[in-house]
Amino acid sequence: MPIATPDVYAEMLDRAKAGSFAYPAINVSSSQTLNAAIRGFAEAESDGIVQVSTGGAEFLSGTTVKDMVLGAQALAEYAHHVAKGYGVNIALHTDHCPKDKLDSYVRPLLAISQERVDGGRDPLFQSHMWDGSAVPLEENLQIAEELLGKAAAARIILEVEIGVVGGEEDGVANEINDKLYTTVDDALATVRALGTGEKGRYLTALTFGNVHGVYKPGNVKLRPEILQQIQEEVGKEVGKDKPFDLVFHGGSGSLPEEISAAVDHGVVKMNVDTDTQYAFTRPVAEHMFRNFDGVLKVDGEVGNKKQYDPRTWGKVAETGMAARVVEAAQSLRSAGQRLK
Repeated sequence: MPIATPDVYAEMLDRAKAGSFAYPAINVSSSQTLNAAIRGFAEAESDGIVQVSTGGAEFLSGTTVKDMVLGAQALAEYAHHVAKGYGVNIALHTDHCPKDKLDSYVRPLLAISQERVDGGRDPLFQSHMWDGSAVPLEENLQIAEELLGKAAAARIILEVEIGVVGGEEDGVANEINDKLYTTVDDALATVRALGTGEKGRYLTALTFGNVHGVYKPGNVKLRPEILQQIQEEVGKEVGKDKPFDLVFHGGSGSLPEEISAAVDHGVVKMNVDTDTQYAFTRPVAEHMFRNFDGVLKVDGEVGNKKQYDPRTWGKVAETGMAARVVEAAQSLRSAGQRLK
């Protein structure tokens, strides 16, 4: 299927919320990891979300070019073509954009999509994230309101982050402390500033102890009951059941029951990055160790072209990452839920 249209993406999110499941949102940084992600969704019979961070987009443009917008454009255009070969709907998203990169990432991409929409085409990306977790809430919401207007005009969904995710991602690090828990007051301020859809649709990453990076199960102190409390309290004010479409960030090391509870409380998107990076790299490491004298020209020999051909180890990498995407779809209950 082609990349999801704005209407299809909205329907995907509506179905997830109504059916108590969530879509894995898989970070990619190359055409190969993109292929692996889409393959995984297809094998799970799950629609899904593929996303690229600022660092991923910069890498995609070339290690000497380092142009985030160019890299993101290249990935999106490639995805619009290869997604046609799979029987699932794929939405394209840009991940974690802090304030100092808005003018060099999200705002230019919004302008590109606006030009496409003005010409009668669909936007290049289906959603963008503004990560205002490092600025005061008032400023976070002021910027969010401005971006939401531009996103809505370009038929794009905005993702906002209300609270702080601990750990490190793309060079942005936050301490692990009480700031990792969004309050009801924070959520009420959000809905008062951004509305409940009348100003444009948005996804909300509320934090409930989330931490980026690699942690063993049980080491991350998540409190998904915070999501339930916020949905209930804000729902009373706006007269709407589960008013927020929630996003789960920093899920590595989360227990299955924590993930399940978060989805039951309105999470429709869960970011998956660290685990799929490992799933992609692990089979490559095994291939290299097992075929050491084939991938290297040892002791004056010529090696084995079939073993060092990037297509050989690339296939096992794709297979490993695709399997982890299937696992994510199963744990989030999106497997078998694709739109026909």
